[in-house]
Amino acid sequence: MTDALKEKILKIKLLITDMDGVHTDGSFYVGTMGEMKRFHTADGASITLAHYANFPIAIISGRASEATQVRMRELNIPSDLVFEGYMNKSIPYEILLKKFNLKDEEVAYVGDDFIDEPLLKRVGVSFSVANAREEIRQICDYVTLSEGGNGAVREIIELILKTQGRFEAALNKMRIRYNG
Repeated sequence: MTDALKEKILKIKLLITDMDGVHTDGSFYVGTMGEMKRFHTADGASITLAHYANFPIAIISGRASEATQVRMRELNIPSDLVFEGYMNKSIPYEILLKKFNLKDEEVAYVGDDFIDEPLLKRVGVSFSVANAREEIRQICDYVTLSEGGNGAVREIIELILKTQGRFEAALNKMRIRYNG
């Protein structure tokens, strides 16, 4: 990691992610029982770790999905931090800036497709997953080694928490909670 990227990451107070293609591999399954999505347990574990670091995570998705709502409830992401059905992601982004009283340079965003481009160009640190569109990877500050739906969210959360020196304390709190 470059010194410039490290300096940017040190300013981050909120991580916002896209859903489909970031928390998932971009696939969804539709049948008689409704829509289903596959999520990776490592990503969920890192969101729990972020909670222990008092590091907020928000979601802005172009699609609305009951599967997303169920997963976000499981991960204790408050409903006022989950925005679905927004093709123009700037609208919920502005809401989040006001809610947390943040500037662009204090926000990181993870995306994988053209719909994410306006926010990726605006935030303090832009991330894409390894299997994002080439055009998106080219404009991001950091491209994960992991593909979307396969631990990319964990990679980003751990990178931020470790860079900010918050990882070990959060991990110790989580260990006490689950082992104590």
